[in-house]
Amino acid sequence: MKVAVIGNFDGVHLGHQHLFRLARALSQRGRVVAVTFEPLPAAVLRPERVMGRLTPSPERSQLLRELCGIDELIELEPTAGLLGRSPQEFMAGLHGQLQMDAIVEGSDFRFGAARAGSMATLRELGLVHGFVVQEAEELTVEITDGTRVEARSSVARGFLEQGRVADAARVFGRAYELRCPTVRGDQRGRTIGWPTMNLNAAGRILPADGVYAGSATLPNGTTAVAAISVGTKPTFGQNARTCEATLLRSDGRPLTLPLDWYGFELWLRFHQWIRAQERFASVDELLARMERDRAMVLEADAV
Repeated sequence: MKVAVIGNFDGVHLGHQHLFRLARALSQRGRVVAVTFEPLPAAVLRPERVMGRLTPSPERSQLLRELCGIDELIELEPTAGLLGRSPQEFMAGLHGQLQMDAIVEGSDFRFGAARAGSMATLRELGLVHGFVVQEAEELTVEITDGTRVEARSSVARGFLEQGRVADAARVFGRAYELRCPTVRGDQRGRTIGWPTMNLNAAGRILPADGVYAGSATLPNGTTAVAAISVGTKPTFGQNARTCEATLLRSDGRPLTLPLDWYGFELWLRFHQWIRAQERFASVDELLARMERDRAMVLEADAV
């Protein structure tokens, strides 16, 4: 039995994983197929509105296989022609390509031009084409204040926009992670005892400006505590928004790394909010605050 799940799957969060668990159970040891889009349809429908990604295509593909256990991934190109198809035309084309026996979706699933197709539409088309439709109950997760929220990409993005990385992690089922190449920065950190790794995070969603406790993995598998800064470094004037991290040993000393080591992929995970971005009157005031940040980052790592 071949079971399909259709969606953007940006973030591959616990809600997505819930859908695929149901699909696996329904497949009766058959095949589970993820049908998604690359790029995301919003980039075609609203090109003027730049929306970052939680998980670019290669990362999303890996997570769908590792966390959701899919057997096959189909990435559809969201051309104007494809996005302009009626729900009936879209599903007829997909069924002709995939020959699925069943589809698993949440109650808010929409498809076809202008998102005109609903779950009711999908059930009607299932009768036409001979596939079963299973509707999944919405998955909720408990966040750090004890309340429950729906496990959705929009909810996770909202938490990241507020710097609430611990709550975003509850939605993802893991810490929010950037897998980005390192680039040359302004090289100021090395002169004040805080050498940093600067990330080229173009196209990725960054948490709110501030300082975070996190962790990092280097290409050789070495892991380190990470004191992460997101923002424009206002103490030093007007600067572009960046994401940089100082990698620390467990005793708080910076990890010894080549100063001009650029172009490799650093895996950077956000664990806990430390403080908002601030503008300091002097470098000495900044350094004093950074020492307190270091202690808080190490304390967070020890928890």
